Amino acid sequence: MYIHLGGEKIIRTSQLVAIFDISIEQSSKLSRQFVAHARKNREVETIGDEEPKSIVVTEEKVYYSPISSSTLKKRAHQLLDL
Repeated sequence: MYIHLGGEKIIRTSQLVAIFDISIEQSSKLSRQFVAHARKNREVETIGDEEPKSIVVTEEKVYYSPISSSTLKKRAHQLLDL
């Protein structure tokens, strides 16, 4: 199964680790450190030109998605129910 993250980006649900609201980056020092480390290793990708609303963590990359975390979580749960 696959989940659409916005733009033309689709990932396998089996690679999905976590979905966070973008506000976690400002409110958590640990989150900032995690993203900074991913950026250093070139493992961060911003999807589209819109303002990011969520952070999606996969086994290989961290994505900034223009789709809200609640919408992405609903999509993921719908796929898991199948």
